[in-house]
Order: sequence, then C-alpha cells, then structure tokens
Amino acid sequence: MNGTSKMMDFLEEPLPGVGTYEDFNTIDWVREKSRDRDRHREITSRSKESTWALIHSVSDAFSGWLLMLLIGLLAGSLAGLIDISAHWMTDLKEGVCLAGFWFNHEHCCWKSNITFTDRDKCPEWKSWSQLMIGHGEGAFAYILNYFMYVIWALLFSLLAVLLVKGFAPYACGSGIPEIKTILSGFIIRGYLGKWTLIIKTITLVLAVSSGLSLGKEGPLVHVACCCGNILCHLFTKYRKNEAKRREVLSAAAAAGVSVAFGAPIGGVLFSLEEVSYYFPLKTLWRSFFAALVAAFTLRSINPFGNSRLVLFYVEFHMPWHLLELIPFILLGIFGGLWGAFFIRSNIAWCRRRKTTKLGKYPVLEVFVVTAITAILAFPNEYTRMSTSELISELFNDCGILDSSKLCEYVNDFNSTKGDDLPDRAAGQGVYTAMWQLALALIMKVFITIFTFGMKVPSGLFIPSMAVGAIAGRLLGVGMEQLAFYHHDWVIFSGWCSQGADCITPGLYAMVGAAACLGGVTRMTVSLVVIMFELTGGLEYIVPLMAAAMTSKWVADAIGREGIYDAHIRLNGYPFLEAKEEFSHKTLAMDVMRPRRNDPPLTVITQDSMTVEDVEAIINETTYSGYPVVVSRESQRLVGFVLRRDLIISIENARKKQDGIVSTSIIYFTDHSPPLPPSSPSMLKLRSILDLSPFTVTDQTPMEIVVDIFRKLGLRQCLVTHNGKLLGIITKKDVLKHIAQLANQDPDSILFN
Repeated sequence: MNGTSKMMDFLEEPLPGVGTYEDFNTIDWVREKSRDRDRHREITSRSKESTWALIHSVSDAFSGWLLMLLIGLLAGSLAGLIDISAHWMTDLKEGVCLAGFWFNHEHCCWKSNITFTDRDKCPEWKSWSQLMIGHGEGAFAYILNYFMYVIWALLFSLLAVLLVKGFAPYACGSGIPEIKTILSGFIIRGYLGKWTLIIKTITLVLAVSSGLSLGKEGPLVHVACCCGNILCHLFTKYRKNEAKRREVLSAAAAAGVSVAFGAPIGGVLFSLEEVSYYFPLKTLWRSFFAALVAAFTLRSINPFGNSRLVLFYVEFHMPWHLLELIPFILLGIFGGLWGAFFIRSNIAWCRRRKTTKLGKYPVLEVFVVTAITAILAFPNEYTRMSTSELISELFNDCGILDSSKLCEYVNDFNSTKGDDLPDRAAGQGVYTAMWQLALALIMKVFITIFTFGMKVPSGLFIPSMAVGAIAGRLLGVGMEQLAFYHHDWVIFSGWCSQGADCITPGLYAMVGAAACLGGVTRMTVSLVVIMFELTGGLEYIVPLMAAAMTSKWVADAIGREGIYDAHIRLNGYPFLEAKEEFSHKTLAMDVMRPRRNDPPLTVITQDSMTVEDVEAIINETTYSGYPVVVSRESQRLVGFVLRRDLIISIENARKKQDGIVSTSIIYFTDHSPPLPPSSPSMLKLRSILDLSPFTVTDQTPMEIVVDIFRKLGLRQCLVTHNGKLLGIITKKDVLKHIAQLANQDPDSILFN
C-alpha cells in the first residue's frame, strides 16, 4: 500500500468549531465577509433548481428584517418594563400608595379629586412618616422620611451590586465601551449573553431607583445588543458569521438609543457616529426599522410615563435672538471644560480602583457612594427627585398654571396673552431655587465622577445632561433678570422691550444639557438630532449645534478622547479608532515581529511537518495563527492558518481518521508529497488554510498599514520582501506602536 491510498481530507464536511474564534480575540473581517459571499452565491445558484430552494432564498433575504422586528419588540418591551419598575421603586423611597402599592406617586394621584396646584398631595399617597406615625409634619417626621429614603437607597444599590458580582460581572457599567469594541470585531464571550441580559435588566432598575447619579440610557444600549445577540441564534446566517452578527448588533444599538430617548433617527445616527465599525447601507435602513419598532413598542407598553416618543417635550413661546448665541457658546465652553474635567477625573479614579485594594471591595464602594449620595440628596428637592424629572423641570417654560419654585416670579398678568408671560422680576421662590440648583450642580459634578464605573449598571447620558441643564437654567434666569432690569442696554435695546417675553430660561437649560453631553461623549450630529427628538424643538437646532460644536472643540483641545474611548484604553481593549489620523513616518519593518535579535518567525511548512511537530509549535507558543511557507529555506508564503482551527482539526482527525499518529505528515497542498509505502496515513488540512492572507512589503509606510487595518478590519498582516516572508504585524502590534508614539504605555493593550 503506498502513501497515496492513505490520503484523506476528513474536512470535506465542516467541523464544529473550525472557523470560530477564541475568547478575547479579534475576528477576521475579510474571511467572514468572504464566507458570507460564498454562502449567498450558493443560495442564489440553488434557487434556480427548485421551488423549495427559491423559498429558502427568499426567506434568507427576509430573515434580516424579521430579526430587526424581533429585536425592536424585545428591546422596547424590556425598556418599558425597566421604565415602569424604576418609576415605582424611585417613588417607593418616599412613600407608598394605599390604593395599590404597585402604583407610583403620579399614577396613585390620577383619580383624586384635588386641585391642579395640589396634584402631588393626594390622600391616597402616604409618606413613610404618615404611614408610621400618622402625620408628615415636624422634625421627627422629616428625620423618619430621611432615614427611610437612605435605607431604601442602600437596599436597592446593595442588591444591585450583589447580583452583578454573583451572577453576571459583565452587567456592570455602561456597556458602550465594550459594545464599541465588540462591533470592531473583538470577541468577549458572555458579554451579550442571556445571563448578562437578565441581570442587567434587574440591576438597572435597582441602580436607577437607588438615586445614584447615573442613568439608564447607556445600559439600555447594552440590553438591546444582548437582545440582538441572543436572537441571532435563531438564524443560521447570523449565528455562524461574526461579521453578519455585528451588522445586527449595530442595528440593536440604534434600537437601544431609540428606547432610551425616544429618538429613532438619533439612535441610528448615534450607532453610525459613535458605536459601529462597519455600517453598510442596508444596515442603515434596518437599524431605522428596528429603532422605530422599539420606540413604538415602548410607547404601547408605557404610554403615560416619561419615556414617551418625546421624552422632554418643550413648547417655548418665543424665538431665540441672534445675540443669544454668545451665552449659548459660553454654555458650550462650560460643557467642554466639564467634559474634559470629568473624563480625566473619572479615568484617574477608575485607574486607582484597578491598581489599589479599592477594587477588591466593590460592594463597600457602592455602599459608601450610595450613602453619601442619599444623605446629600434628600435635603435638596432638586437632587431628591429623579434626574429625568429634574431635567424635565429645568427644560420647562413657565406658564400661568406652573407651581414650581422656578416659576415663582412677581406676578404681572396685565400684559399676558394666552400662555405667553412677560419677563418678570424673580420672586423669593426663584432665588431659593437658584441656591438649591447651585448646590445640586456642585454635588452632581463631583459625585458622578465616583459613580460612573462602579460595579452596577451606570449610564452617563442623563447625569451629564442634568449638569448642563442646571448650569443652563442658572445662566438663563440670570440673562432673564438682566434683560428685565436693564432692557435699555445696547445688547437688549434692539429686540427686548420692557414687559416683553425675551429670554427663555428653559432653552438655556436645553442648550446646556446638549453642551455637557457633547463634552463628555464628543457626539456632534447625532447629539443635535437626539436633542431635537427629545424636545420636539426644531427651531432650536442652531443654538444646539453651536453649543455642541463649541463643547467638542474645547474638550478636544484639552484631551482628544471621549469618555467611551478613554474607558476602552483603560481596559486595554484592541480598538483601532477610525477618527484619529496617523501621521508618523515609520515603516512596516519598524513594527513587524520578529524584531532584530528576536528568534526567527514561527512558521509551518506546507508538506514536511508531522502532527507531533505542529503540536509542539502549538504548545510552545501562544500565537493565534501561523504563516504556512513552502519550506524553511525558501520562506515563500503559501497561506495562513489559525491556531484554533489547527487544534480542532488535529483532535478530530485523531478520533475519526484511521492511521493518524504523531508521525503522520500534515500537508496543505492539493497533492500529497511522495512518501515511503510504510509511512502512516497523512493528514490533509488545505481546507482550513487561508490562501489569500493580506501582505505588505517591509517598506510600506505605517500610515498605509494603519489605514488598511482600519478599513478592512484585519487581525494580522504578513510582511514580505521580494516575495520572501519576513514577519507579521497584528492589530495589537499596531495599537502598541500608536501608544508608544503617543508616549503612552504600550503594555496597556492587553488582548489580541
């Protein structure tokens, strides 16, 4: 019997696991897209053979839209559940409804026959002091309510951190930095799994209800992406292709922003601008469909809550004036400074948490921060209320029926037409509100630094907007009083006469919110669209754009990274930012491995190595793949094979193919090499070989190499000289090189 009769290609049928990736590794976008094209061509060609094949082809094409529908329905339903539960549990800290303990304060008072001004004081709602001691007035009642508020806050936050620590560690934080990294092609197994979804949904309600300075908007993106990832397993096209799955996750991220803010268009733009790595045109339309379905599902579940399609609806009665662009730009400067300050302070605190004993006690950290937050929050009504309520009140334009302290002006209704109120002198209530808001601003500026990044779900959108809205309202009231008392000044005389409604403080709050959110996240177009959809104020696009762009320029002048990119770098994820330019004059040979004085490059020959030789290479190295060459002498490149595919293929061959032993030759060619008749069976592994690995020459500028890695989503690139293999450049090598040139620690890149 000769060697030829013993040849087998046992990989004619795909093996489970071949073509998949290990945890904390980067996918090969080129290979994944190529596999999907081959699959699509095969389905298209078969569709002409039979009716059943044609139906299969149509269902394959329609499966993407069906998946978007399911994602929108599930994400919207979970968001509605979270929203209703969080409202109820937030109000539970202050009292309970006798008509039904499951009603929050607002719903409890719907059926009461009370006046409009006393709409929050219905007899069905009892504070804890009224329930326990029979009355709600006096020092003892205040202390009792204070105590119950703190106890409930601690209970909610401790339950949240214990659930995260015990069942799903990936459920903590915002999730957006990891989502961005996953969408760039990185594998984090379990991050979008069912346990993470369940625990994140439960603990998000608890964390928001505890009164911590965090929001549910960022985590809702994580929740929606979990929904997308889980539902992908229902469709073979998405289950078996990592690149196709990331298209779905991009759409799921858009649905997450849509249910967070009620902003379908802004959600799609956010996914395109901030999160997604690969975003083809069909994904754009599918993302919009998923976002719309999610938003309408949420509205159907919770039509009366704060998560209507317009979250903070505003109805300002007066247009803004061109001269007001000056204070709007000042708010943009404030937002940029706040964003840069927050990012630096938060990253420093998170780094300290990771490198000291503090990180070993996440439960204690949550307990301390919650206790401080609750103790400081209760005495001030603007920090005691939920952050969404606070923003809504700050955006509000005072009308005749408003009973808020922010609207307690000296009344003068002689010149009132409808709801249009003239600029008036501030009353005692307004001055009290200004002091309380100033204290609330100081508290939120500092407490948010320590809250974001704790081991509970924590979003940053709403806290950032709250900081900006407070600053904007303070400035807006100041401008309003300045115009009232000094309407004859040059800056006011042309457009603001005495008794006119000139300044709208709520508009300043809205612009300030956009400025601070832009300063932290560095969003631009998507931010303006989200703010428009949030408020319904189309005529205020220009002030929002001015503030958003100013805040981005100011923040970029201090530090180039937004909060999510900063956390990606802090965690060492291999994320190659597409927005940054590489301007250094280095060559591929300066970055490739092996370097000078390093051992030679580890390679596998195409037809002269045994199973034992290959297994020894696998055991002695930790590389994710190996170049295959003609021979060690020629070093002429044949292809590239992944470590995981090699391990799985050899293990299966030993089990299922007769005659495969340690001395069996592995070959990657179409034809087997000539061997003596007595030799053992050979193992053909050509089917797992990538015959078209991406290569560059050693003189290729790194500027081009970096661009290739970004645009093609490569995980590695081989370096040649006159056709001879010299070395390899991985995505991690590129990131380390960029970090080194930026005077950062190259060893901070932890994963492949």
